[in-house]
Amino acid sequence: MVLAAVFVLPAVARTPLQQRLEKLERAVEVTPLESTRFDEKYELVLRQPLDWQAPEKGSFTHRIVVSHAGFDRPTILVTEGYGAKYAYRPDYREELSQLLDANIVFVEHRYFLGSTPDPRDWHYLTAEASACDLHDVRQLLGTIYPGKWIATGISKGGTTTMLYATFFPGDVDGYVPYVGPVNRSREDGRHEKFLRRVGTADERAAVERFQTEVLRRRDRLMPRFEAYCRKKGYEFRAPLTEIYDLCALEYAFSFWQWGSNSYEIPATSATDDELFDYFIGAVDPEYFVRETPTTSFFVQAARELGYYGYDTRPLRKYLSIRNSKDYLRRIFLPDELRDLDFDRTLYRRMHRYLKREDPNMVMIYGANDPWTASGAAWAVTPRKRNMKLFVQPGGSHRTRIATLPESMREEAIAAIRGWLE
Repeated sequence: MVLAAVFVLPAVARTPLQQRLEKLERAVEVTPLESTRFDEKYELVLRQPLDWQAPEKGSFTHRIVVSHAGFDRPTILVTEGYGAKYAYRPDYREELSQLLDANIVFVEHRYFLGSTPDPRDWHYLTAEASACDLHDVRQLLGTIYPGKWIATGISKGGTTTMLYATFFPGDVDGYVPYVGPVNRSREDGRHEKFLRRVGTADERAAVERFQTEVLRRRDRLMPRFEAYCRKKGYEFRAPLTEIYDLCALEYAFSFWQWGSNSYEIPATSATDDELFDYFIGAVDPEYFVRETPTTSFFVQAARELGYYGYDTRPLRKYLSIRNSKDYLRRIFLPDELRDLDFDRTLYRRMHRYLKREDPNMVMIYGANDPWTASGAAWAVTPRKRNMKLFVQPGGSHRTRIATLPESMREEAIAAIRGWLE
């Protein structure tokens, strides 16, 4: 009898970094990821407590993406406010990591995508708990990356950066929050005033004319709107006529948030098809559907992070609703949380910390971004030596260090590099 040869493929050797990640306390899984920007990149799954004050109440698995530039390099702690999907892209590299040739420890926010507890008990979705998550990751990964650390995040992630600084001051060597709001109530009130002053009078008039025209043509456009929502399978917590109104109201905020151009707005003489196509491209009603991957954000906004409202007065003649008050609770919250109250404790704590303290912090905002209305620019005063503010003229929610005017960009980079000395 001839025995067939058996070939055993050699196991792929685990790198020193992978071995060290696997040995971390509460590490559940370490998976190599493809990267065109780093020699090594891993998904690290940790088991963390739902309640850091009472670990016996249960735990969840938390996703972290680690991109390796070198054990001797600084590390960027990305305090993501949502899910980590984009960090898994092979070409992903965060702006500060590129500038500083730094490692990235990207922390998906609890209750988003792969870091969602099962069952989804909303009681444990708090800003303090997420700050504790970040502190834990910082302590664990600090054993692997002993150099300087900088925390950064964009939008809600920027707010999370400031929350992290508030709850764990001195945990890292510096903070760079981008376009992060610090809202003081469920419908903050400052955004509506901001939209009445932003840009030029002609630009604001063009935005309002478009909103008015969309509402005036409701009877003609609503069949298209209904067909579009039906085709997409959208389900809402309010009648479709109200969703149509809210899309029209949302248009102004969205226009300025994303830096749209007024010359692209259809004229009032545009055809129904032209008007509708632009409208649905600017404000997809998917934003208002019953359940989305961002539902957890709306729970946080309604509970303690706050949000913005709409000024219905200029369009009142054409709206089907009397006002939009309390729309966040009615439209976005799961049924079991419809009676959730807003708690200003977090806002007061953040405000007190940012106003009194002077951490190494570079704040970046866009002058035309509505979120700047509730930003933390007020925290940077002449008496402070370490906190710095950069507001890009005409900038939107896409404002970054790279988009700042040259003098601002150079000053911001110099300040950040100074933290690493």
